[in-house]
Amino acid sequence: MSLTGALSNALSGLTANSRAAALVASNIANATTESYGRRSLDLSSRPAGTLGGVAIDGVRRNVDVAVLSDRRLSDAQSGFADNMQSFASGIETLLGASDEAGSLTSLYSAFENALLSAASDPSSDQRLASVALAAEDFTEKLNGISDEIQLQRTAADRAIAADVESLNTALGRVKALNTAISESLISDGDPSALMDERQRVIDEVSAILPLRSVARENGTVALYAASGTVLLDQTIHSDPVTIGFTPQNPVTAHMTLDNGLLSGLEIDGFAIDSSNDGPLGGGRLGAQLQIRDTVAVDMQAVLDGIARDLIERFAPGGPDTTLASGDPGLFTDGGAAFDALDETGLAGRISLNPLVSPDGNGVWRLRDGLGAATRGDVGDARLLQAYSGALDALQLPGSASLGSGTSSFSQHVADFHSAIAAARVRADGEQSFSSAQNTALKELELSKSVDTDAELQDLLRIEQHYAANARVISTVDELMQTLLNM
Repeated sequence: MSLTGALSNALSGLTANSRAAALVASNIANATTESYGRRSLDLSSRPAGTLGGVAIDGVRRNVDVAVLSDRRLSDAQSGFADNMQSFASGIETLLGASDEAGSLTSLYSAFENALLSAASDPSSDQRLASVALAAEDFTEKLNGISDEIQLQRTAADRAIAADVESLNTALGRVKALNTAISESLISDGDPSALMDERQRVIDEVSAILPLRSVARENGTVALYAASGTVLLDQTIHSDPVTIGFTPQNPVTAHMTLDNGLLSGLEIDGFAIDSSNDGPLGGGRLGAQLQIRDTVAVDMQAVLDGIARDLIERFAPGGPDTTLASGDPGLFTDGGAAFDALDETGLAGRISLNPLVSPDGNGVWRLRDGLGAATRGDVGDARLLQAYSGALDALQLPGSASLGSGTSSFSQHVADFHSAIAAARVRADGEQSFSSAQNTALKELELSKSVDTDAELQDLLRIEQHYAANARVISTVDELMQTLLNM
């Protein structure tokens, strides 16, 4: 080999080692950076007919595609579970523990006990006022739970709008990055940083819905929902799909997706199934749709059924014989008689009849009847006892949401409380599983990324190679100096 060939070989080695050392430094510096793909140098021998040496073919970005795909699907599952657990936990906290002061069940127990206490001494206005106060506290608790359910639906509606905006923005960013990466590869550039940014953008929205990334030519990727719905595929269409949604603020009990008062999702202007089982379900977006359109609606329906059952147990034809047909009973729909065709949202409107308000002077009507013109026998406890009997009576509920079996009113309250607690327990279990799975996949992804120990070992080998090439150049220089001095 000539001195020129030896020098050329050594210089190519120095260049490759210098580039490799820079990549090692970048890998170590970004060892804990999310969405960073470990870089390595692709080298090959120079082709025959040249002076020899090593050629740099490019920089390879190393990512385990299978693990990355599984982790993204897990992100969506975890996002769904987190949102469902947060909703269930919030409603359960609002109801309160059964033995906790101010909880739904304790307030009902207080109403029952106040009735029994008043029946034992019906002449006591103080005890009658306690009945009115306990009844008012219970109805206000129903109002508060109903209001919170609608606030949660409103929050879910806003979250859907925010997620749709984030998705549309992310799809546009991925398209732009696809173009930049393709141009970089065509011009023999290093698009690794652009690929990191593209992965980061996709990762940011992977909790919104389950995404699958499919490699295309020139380093581009196509994005699909787990359902197979195309989100971005530039081999089919140059632009990503546009997801449409119109938020509604506030959301009230009578607004549902089915009656058209709430917006569903659209893709490029076409309505799609907007449930969690639809094309864009399975992640955080699906959870918010599930809360707004299914879980919270069903919960409100049961609560309205409880309010209806309470009103109807004390309505005309019940224990208070002084009431005429069409009169509001002890419990009213916003002060008026209840209309069986207007049950939706009743729990947010139910109130104590103002004739027996604890702040007024009419609590004696709890003993003598709401329609009584004057005070009756102060020792007559029959109506108060009948009120207790009405609560304990096993009867068919007027609301379909409470089922078809006979139950006492206390059983309806207990069943509702138990159902909420059971839903929270299920949500806790699903969240715990999805969180553990997501953590395990993230750790696996990191384990296949940058290993700083391995990088430092590579750096030692690079130093040795660099020193060897530098020694060759030094030797060639000495030989050339000797020749020149001859």
